[in-house]
Amino acid sequence: MCALRPDAGVEPGVLLVASPSLGDPNFRRTVVYVLDHRRDGSVGVVLNRPSEVALLDVLPQWWDLASLPRTLFVGGPVETNAALCLAEARPGTTPSGWTAVSGPIGLTDLDADPAALDGDLHKLRVFAGYAGWGAGQLADEIAEGAWLVFAGHAGDVFADPGTDLWRAVLRRQGGTVALLATHVEDPRLN
Repeated sequence: MCALRPDAGVEPGVLLVASPSLGDPNFRRTVVYVLDHRRDGSVGVVLNRPSEVALLDVLPQWWDLASLPRTLFVGGPVETNAALCLAEARPGTTPSGWTAVSGPIGLTDLDADPAALDGDLHKLRVFAGYAGWGAGQLADEIAEGAWLVFAGHAGDVFADPGTDLWRAVLRRQGGTVALLATHVEDPRLN
């Protein structure tokens, strides 16, 4: 009999939800959208960490296409001086400079001309940095209980930062997993 790998359900488009026990401040109560998952490593972006930096200040050419809030999101602790752009393609289109990740969500080349993509992209969000794991690292962290793996929805990528995405994703799982959403950040507040 073959044992399943702990990361067997990880693939582009799924969500990694930080368990309440994950103590790393880079990932506490985060929801990571997986962009790529291979034997040699995995890459994703943190969806629920908006920064105070207006997109207009760093990539003004993308301001008009960006989804609200038009701010730069902190995608993770790796290469925070680099930017990744996730966009939702309109049905029936394959925009130039756009590479599918899962369903209508894909990575958009920030060197492309935003004006040429205006009719093809429905939503867009820019992330500074990314989250990355080396070979076997993510599987080990999942096995240790640091991450929960769930199906992602296109709406998760563009969720309103006023919504607690971490709680929302846990709640929609139902059952005992939904109870994790009631976990308080500071137990002294119980």
